[in-house]
Amino acid sequence: MSSASFGGSFQAGIDVGREAPKLGSQLIYPRGTCVPHLVSGQAAAAPNAIALTHGKLSLTYKELDERANQLAHVLRSLGAGPDGIVGLYLNRSLAMVVGALAILKAGGAYLPLDPSDPPGRLAFVMEDARSPILLTEKSLVDELPVRAHKVVTVDPEGRLAALATSEPTLAPTKAEDLAYVIYTSGSTGQPKGVEITHRSLVNLVFWHQRAFRVSSADRASQLSALSFDAAIWELWPYLAAGASVHLPDDLTLSEPEAVRDWMVSQRITIGFLPTPLAERVIRIEWPEKTALRVLLTGADTLHNYPPRTLPFQLVNNYGPTECTVVATSGAVLPEGHTGRLPTFCRPIANTEIYILNEGMQQVPIGELGEIYIGGAGLARGYRNRPDLTSERFVPNPFSSEPDARIYRTGDLARSLPDGQIVFLGRVDEQVKIRGFRVEPAEIVTILDQHPAVKASIVLAREVEPGDKRLIAYFVSAAKLQPTHTELRDFIAARLPEYMTPAIFVKLDALPLNPSGKVNRTDLPEPNAGNILRDISFVEPRTPIEKRMAEILAALLDLGQVSVEDNFFLLGGHSLLGTQLIARVRGAFGVELGLRTLFESPTVAELSARIQAALLAKLRAMSEAEAHRILGTTASVPAEENPK
Repeated sequence: MSSASFGGSFQAGIDVGREAPKLGSQLIYPRGTCVPHLVSGQAAAAPNAIALTHGKLSLTYKELDERANQLAHVLRSLGAGPDGIVGLYLNRSLAMVVGALAILKAGGAYLPLDPSDPPGRLAFVMEDARSPILLTEKSLVDELPVRAHKVVTVDPEGRLAALATSEPTLAPTKAEDLAYVIYTSGSTGQPKGVEITHRSLVNLVFWHQRAFRVSSADRASQLSALSFDAAIWELWPYLAAGASVHLPDDLTLSEPEAVRDWMVSQRITIGFLPTPLAERVIRIEWPEKTALRVLLTGADTLHNYPPRTLPFQLVNNYGPTECTVVATSGAVLPEGHTGRLPTFCRPIANTEIYILNEGMQQVPIGELGEIYIGGAGLARGYRNRPDLTSERFVPNPFSSEPDARIYRTGDLARSLPDGQIVFLGRVDEQVKIRGFRVEPAEIVTILDQHPAVKASIVLAREVEPGDKRLIAYFVSAAKLQPTHTELRDFIAARLPEYMTPAIFVKLDALPLNPSGKVNRTDLPEPNAGNILRDISFVEPRTPIEKRMAEILAALLDLGQVSVEDNFFLLGGHSLLGTQLIARVRGAFGVELGLRTLFESPTVAELSARIQAALLAKLRAMSEAEAHRILGTTASVPAEENPK
């Protein structure tokens, strides 16, 4: 199903002006609807239907509902209620889902805490969220980095078994009550808590069910850690529809074949995979007949189109945590010949997308701008950060509603004439190279079109103050080994010279964080072992070559340089060339012109030029003195011998 059938509202183009936008597709759902009531409704309608499986364990809807009710009674007795935050410190398991549902049933909002996170981050989140209650299991209590005031364990024995399984008595849940809080990375180095309301969560649930025709017959996968907001998407739309959710047991997510085999064996019909993993999964062989009908992906830039033989639909999705998981969505057709990245497609129901310039004016179709998002999915704001909330959630100048807001994403994009959106990187990833503003994502778009490149990422690295170089990290396609010149020429034929990466670093795989995004901090420093070259390494053979190799390595910030390496292919350019000429002058006392560098760009060729210049300079010296300075054994030509 294309997102065109359930899209929301997309605003771009100079013809829109500043009038209130018209919502292209509205989704109406009953007032007072909330996720725990929807799940309880499924338990009443089909109590013996399977709700959850994890390995060989399973829970029916009746068991899920009753266990969550028991826990909810305990949480209520400890003070859990509307807008109260309850920490959820559990590994991915059946207990994790029971605990999250119990917190919602108690009227509270759950705060996912991943036990695999560093203790320092967990401690910060627990203290910043100010949650007086923590839900965990006995085996994890001693690992808590900070002691909570009230700890509840989800163990099925003892106290919980004797509690009532009926729904706790609660005041009606309000649309603006908090449903969950998720902490995301912050630009200051400290995580920031995003507060999502029931209104936003229900909008996601109903849109998802309608968009993908979710029914009680569906079998969905749940692979994400609960602290990754994709887990929200993997649970509630399905449990609210009576479908079954399946958690794998010890599945290695770095192995696409293992993910495929598990999905096939579990007869998964709808699944989600982070973009880097999804790109690998769609490129391996699948059986002609599989239960999987929709594979959802998101969390990073999608670089590849699916093959025509793929037996299921690939759907690309985009949305910051601040906008309840998904803001735009749409099917990706096998159109690899288009010469552009797969798009974000169109907004989901009750959602507005604007592409604005720095003055918050809408840019013409096709021009670059920043994505702003409005509508039902917007978060309330950041926990305990009114300053950041007011900075990122700004009044909507295009709405007639006085309290309407839009979220400033920091993502750059341009719109297409058909209303689809093309992602072009982050505002904070924009870099200036030799005075030119560069979007690294635009370079990735081109580089990933090379048949020998499977995936890539481009970033700028400051070698010296004011001197930034573009570094391209890439994973090569199977059995294809591109050369530096091949990749450089491929990009140079399509982009300006200043957008051509200085260095290409070959990796076996791009490093990923738990959310499935490329972890830039784990990208290795370029060195002699990983830099792509055209030839094998050749050691310096003379003192001049040795000194020149050292000068080039220092100038280009490389560990070592081969005497056959080309200055320009290692990232050199005319501005660096003037620095190189100055360093040659200081080291050897000879003057080379910039033209010489273009004519003789390798260490060996430059060394020969320097030797010739020194020989000419030393004509008045004795042959022995010349040999001593040059470090050579060759005879000085007779006509150059001093008289």
